[in-house]
Formats: sequence, structure tokens, C-alpha cells
Amino acid sequence: MTKVLLLNGSPKANGCTATALQEMIKVFEEEGVETELIHIGNKDIRGCIACGTCSRRGKCVFDDLVNEVAPKFETADGLVIGSPVYYGSPNGTALAFMDRLFYSTSFAKVNKVGAAVVSCRRGGNTASFDVLNKYFTISGMPLASANYWNQVHGFTAEDVKKDLEGLRTMRNLARSMSYLMKALGDAKEKYGTLTFEKGPATSFPDGK
Repeated sequence: MTKVLLLNGSPKANGCTATALQEMIKVFEEEGVETELIHIGNKDIRGCIACGTCSRRGKCVFDDLVNEVAPKFETADGLVIGSPVYYGSPNGTALAFMDRLFYSTSFAKVNKVGAAVVSCRRGGNTASFDVLNKYFTISGMPLASANYWNQVHGFTAEDVKKDLEGLRTMRNLARSMSYLMKALGDAKEKYGTLTFEKGPATSFPDGK
């Protein structure tokens, strides 16, 4: 069965971001997609310290929610990250979580679909959207898109419920993501898993 993980990067379990994700969940369930919503925005998640332990142990040195979610991410067909906008950027806790989740997991992500969702009162939405999308594009994950930016507007959950265009976008995003996840599942059976060429990482430490 197709499964998608949804990460609520807001400190509030039932706020604006959660309202957007719940609108997606309704459609996922209609599409026969299994969902799991994980609240990460209220957890004590520290950032990556670039220790490299994950390359040896296969998991992050900090044994917290990141390591709990990692195996779920490995078996999922898609991942949605939702975050409020703070100072024109996603919530710092959500960013720390995503940094460590993506860096510490070595399994192939190319057959998984990614989607980012942002909520804001007014501004900073597209900048935050761009930041979150980069986790997927640098990992070879195809992005699900809707018919507009994946965002909702409001200061409270009740405000978001009045954002009819934003909620429609969330529903369309879930439909798009369901279609892509199922299509990739079929393609994997027919063509196998996509692989990328690997080689040296280019850097110029001597400044030349």
C-alpha cells in the first residue's frame, strides 16, 4: 500500500500548519494512501554538528526523534514537510530535523515523492517554500506540485479554514502527490530503481 509521511514543523499541534496538512490527509485517505502525521515542531531537536558518526553507525549520533523517523522515511513512498514562516524562513526546529534526517540516512530517496507546505500570516512564504524544496531536489526526489504555491495564510487555524484557495491548493497537492507516488511504484516494478552516477566531490581547498 502506498504510504506518505507528513511532518508538522510547527510548535502547535493544531495550528495553521496542521490545518493545511489535515486537508491533505483527507484526500490521501480518499486516494487509498496510508498516512502518518508526526509532530516535530515542538520537540527538542538540535542541529547537525558534522561529526560524521552517521556514516559509520548508519544513524545520527543524537538518538532522538530523527532516528525514530528515519526507518519510517525509508519505507515510505513520499514525505511532506510543513512549516510556519519565521522571519522569512521555515521554523528552525524543522530545519534542524530535516538537516539531520536527510544527512544521516544513506538509503536511496529517488523513488520517493517530496512536497513542502508553508503557512504564514502574510509574507516570507515563497522564500520558505524554496528552502524546504531543496532537501528533495538535492536528493533526487521528484517534487509534487499543485496549481499554485503550496501555502496557506492566516494567524490562527480558524483563519486558515477561511483561506479557501489555500485549502484547495492543499487538496490538489495531495491528489498530485498520490498520483506521482502510485506512478513511481508502477515504474519501479517495470523499470527498476533509478540510479545516479557517483564520483568525486569537487572542491578547491587550496583556493585555485
